[in-house]
Amino acid sequence: MSEFDYVIVGAGSAGAVLANRLSADPGDRVCLLEAGKADKSLMIDTPLGIVGLLGTKTYNWYFNTEKQAQLNGRRLYWPRGKTLGGSSSINAMIYMRGAPADYDGWEAQGNPGWGWSSLLPIFKALERNERGADEYHGADGELNVADLRNPNGLGPVFIQAAIEAGLPRNPDFNGARQEGAGAYQVTQKDGKRFSSARAYLDAIKARPNLTIRTEARALRVLMDGNRAIGVEIKTPQGTERVMARREVVLAGGAINSPHLLLLSGIGPRAEIARAGIQLCHELPGVGRNLQDHLDYAILVRDRTKQAVGVGPGMLPRLVRAFFEFRGKGSGMFASNAAEAGGFAKLTPESEVPEIQFHFLPTMLRDHGRKPTLGYGMTLHVCQLRPKSRGYIGLKSADPLADPLIDPNYLSHDDDVAELLGGVKLGRRIMAAPSMAGISGGEVEPGPRNVSDAAVIASIRAQAETIYHPVGTCKMGSDPMAVVDDRLRVHGVAGLRVADASIMPTVISGNTNAPAMVIGEKAARMILADRNAPAQVAAE
Repeated sequence: MSEFDYVIVGAGSAGAVLANRLSADPGDRVCLLEAGKADKSLMIDTPLGIVGLLGTKTYNWYFNTEKQAQLNGRRLYWPRGKTLGGSSSINAMIYMRGAPADYDGWEAQGNPGWGWSSLLPIFKALERNERGADEYHGADGELNVADLRNPNGLGPVFIQAAIEAGLPRNPDFNGARQEGAGAYQVTQKDGKRFSSARAYLDAIKARPNLTIRTEARALRVLMDGNRAIGVEIKTPQGTERVMARREVVLAGGAINSPHLLLLSGIGPRAEIARAGIQLCHELPGVGRNLQDHLDYAILVRDRTKQAVGVGPGMLPRLVRAFFEFRGKGSGMFASNAAEAGGFAKLTPESEVPEIQFHFLPTMLRDHGRKPTLGYGMTLHVCQLRPKSRGYIGLKSADPLADPLIDPNYLSHDDDVAELLGGVKLGRRIMAAPSMAGISGGEVEPGPRNVSDAAVIASIRAQAETIYHPVGTCKMGSDPMAVVDDRLRVHGVAGLRVADASIMPTVISGNTNAPAMVIGEKAARMILADRNAPAQVAAE
């Protein structure tokens, strides 16, 4: 048994920030637990390695959902990072904050201090943007944000096509407005992936008061009455207890954090009883309120063969690109795949965009697990604010078993209508005049699928996650909230959750940067509270 002041479960986007900040005081002993292996892989450092990372289990939880009734009974594949840096070590590296209205909505739901005016300074403080500092960006933080080096020539064609379809040009989605088409900025440095582990752990690993343990799988939170006192873990050497004098902080993400709470007997009474686990503290909202961005991919062939494809002539290009990347950190292997994109309003009355696009200069099926012959482009169409809600549950009391994941996609009719509208707009973009000299014809949905019914049928047959699950340990004060506005678990002392699971509603974009901000804000609150008397969070 070992003892620390703070025990953090999960070394991902939020957990790495927490470990950095809480260990800054040499008087505080901090333990960071990560279930996966250390992030020692060329595939992690190489941006285009995302294709291999999504298709293998080495650094990936490799989850699958329950059968989805509205998606033809399909089980969807949910990759999640399982290494230092978490999903920031296997994602597409897009630096995105979402819309200011997202955070103002959180605050309006009874979470003071979580509005845009409070969080923008934190985003800026974390950021080291290579474009420099301005009203919207910081240049002195740890997280390096860069423009892509040598992006594929098809990206500018897509941007021009989107403009022709009615979107404004937008050089900065994190600036004055979100709407428009442009190139994404990425969390890279010198052409390599810059995960939360690179940003917040690499420089501090030698701190004597910080212990980072990989291959340490959390089994349950240890309780003394209504107070969290530590975590039981499984390691290659066996099972042991890691004790926390001050607090346990869960930062395992929207799947693993609620799963660990349920395994610990904290959550809905019926869910816990069904698994045969003893109830420790009834909290109905644990695992509920699951939201995710569902995504449909429009595939179009590239007759110019500028795309990254599977066909004659590709091997020499890959060989040249590999040596360029190794020598200069540029070229094809420095690509994040999703190089350009945009945000679109579906009606003139829309206050904020309902749709996000990710443009890839390659044809991508099934998260890259099914190679497609030939050369082509993929336009991912994502609905930003779904009304459908799912849940994370227990398949069994075995802590090593995967959780039950049921996102309940498209259970709300409005989600079907908005995604259909987004696909229609995406098809107009890919058929715009700028694409005329590029396009070799649409593959998906395909020229025969013209009617709304046919496109909806294609959505039900093809749509997948775009990797943004949130909301399963919702922040707030209503009966289904799991944590309060200081991220303390309701009714349990010494226990907080600090990751994307606390989002009351999913933000309008990629969730990696917001998760880091949640980690930073949590650390600030923990340090502010550490001299206050121990107390049970308000019900």
